[in-house]
Amino acid sequence: MSNDIVILTEAAALQVKEMMKHNEEEGALLRVSVKGGGCSGLSYGMGFDHEVKENDLCSVQHDIQVLISKEDAAILKGTKVDYKQSMMGGGFTIDNPNAIASCGCGSSFRTATATGTPEEC
Repeated sequence: MSNDIVILTEAAALQVKEMMKHNEEEGALLRVSVKGGGCSGLSYGMGFDHEVKENDLCSVQHDIQVLISKEDAAILKGTKVDYKQSMMGGGFTIDNPNAIASCGCGSSFRTATATGTPEEC
């Protein structure tokens, strides 16, 4: 079992690398985060970063450095980020075992200890 807070699948890593190349961000760090909002109270964020901050936890998966703030670690522990391709296109999927409720959009959720600030969809 991995000790990583967030598990990045090989398919997700390949897509992140493609996005890095397309956006001229090769060598950037991938930040996975949680912010308030969304219809269930919390939303996921993913984006490129260029520096490790003092309160960041780091791991390297499939040659990508993944950053998570210590504040978000408990909410994200065990979360799997995957990339699925279908006839209708592709997209990242996030499977968080800590989420007790989520929205149909798949990007908004809440946990038993973190409810965030729900908003209208």
